[in-house]
Amino acid sequence: MLNRRHFLQSAVSAAALGSARELLAARATRPNILFILADDLGYGDLSCYGRPEYKTPFIDTLAKEGVKFTDNYASAPVCTPTRCAFHTGRYPQRLEVGLREPLPDGNNEIGIPENHPTIASLLKQNGYETTLIGKWNLGNVAKFGPNRHGFDEFFGINGTAADYYTHKNVAGIFDLYENLEPSKEEGYLTDLFTERALKVIARKHTKPFFLSLQYNAPHWPWEGPADKGLDHDAPGHMQAGGSQVVYGEMMKRLDAGVGRVLRALQAAKLDSNTLVIFTSDNGGERYSYNWPFSFQKEDLWEGGLRVPAIARWPGVIPAGRTTHQPAVTIDWTATILALTGTKPDAAYPLDGVDLTPILTGSRVQMDRTLFFRIVGQGAVRSGKWKYLAESGQEHLYDLSVDPGEKGDLKTAHADVFENLKSQFQKWDAQMLPSPVGPQGGGEKGKAKGKGKAKGK
Repeated sequence: MLNRRHFLQSAVSAAALGSARELLAARATRPNILFILADDLGYGDLSCYGRPEYKTPFIDTLAKEGVKFTDNYASAPVCTPTRCAFHTGRYPQRLEVGLREPLPDGNNEIGIPENHPTIASLLKQNGYETTLIGKWNLGNVAKFGPNRHGFDEFFGINGTAADYYTHKNVAGIFDLYENLEPSKEEGYLTDLFTERALKVIARKHTKPFFLSLQYNAPHWPWEGPADKGLDHDAPGHMQAGGSQVVYGEMMKRLDAGVGRVLRALQAAKLDSNTLVIFTSDNGGERYSYNWPFSFQKEDLWEGGLRVPAIARWPGVIPAGRTTHQPAVTIDWTATILALTGTKPDAAYPLDGVDLTPILTGSRVQMDRTLFFRIVGQGAVRSGKWKYLAESGQEHLYDLSVDPGEKGDLKTAHADVFENLKSQFQKWDAQMLPSPVGPQGGGEKGKAKGKGKAKGK
């Protein structure tokens, strides 16, 4: 419940203050940041985005209390590059680790370079407590881990995935850590991550905090809260099995966890000064509902890239709004830094833009051109247009009338096609070269089932 002073302050912020600098100048304290990242959550996997089989009431309420993005994108259609993008605020193709699709669990040679700033290191330098709970996937050994990249605390998994009960990765190696040591915690991973977040929120804070809660749900293995009795060591278990029912149970437990975390903010009287952001690292997979988009995770078609995004900050972000502003993972990094008064490192300029004017409603739309690349595919989103190159073919789609990317307009709008193609080539020339050959080692090609996700 907002008191009168906070209400008036927030009302002024929302109505008259559009920029992050103006907001900071008008407020007595800097906001806490709760960034929640789901794993393999497809565009339509929340009921507020259209999922018909089950409900996600707590995340739906978050959307009602804030702003919902219809045109939000992951920086890549697979986990490691998107996580690299968020933590660095830069296109993942600028770093070697960002070229892994994903970084294999057995790779101990690659990670974010030691001297590269991250959102956590920058916030820590600016007086924030920094905690990562959940999935990292940007380095499998200590020198590449979260504790070396600005996080005061880490509780979670280093690799691509872990069994929800045994906490072993694809190779059968235990992967649940408390900072640099293996954790002794037992239980369902979604619940363990929620419980740890509750403890972080409930304790006394002498500084503003940045809590990055990066659930591994609903990533495979598809295990629900009642599946402890399964054979968790069966060959192929990690990427097999599951069902729509099991997926629904995983999603409902994720939703319930988010609800508990939001209630903890309220109980601690922190909700009025906490910016909450919820999104996903890439599009959905086998059991996702991606309608009306084509294909899924590991593709640059909309089904692999477009994901939910919700932001709430009571009084600052007007409630109950929907925006069609195109946005991407690196924009959330830039926005968090701007709203906390944190300067980026000049030697590593951000590629994202500050979305504060969109969040506050002071602007309806900002021009935004987004670039994407994985092995064998490249894409540009600019306004309503999307350029897509895949398997030696090139396409142009008008997403405003054809979100399913069915009608190729490269001949009818040759000028637009050539312009976006040229922009992509210029951008691509500034990035590290795309690797040749398979880069997965953990996911790519094994559980993809291209076209199986709903909405193909």
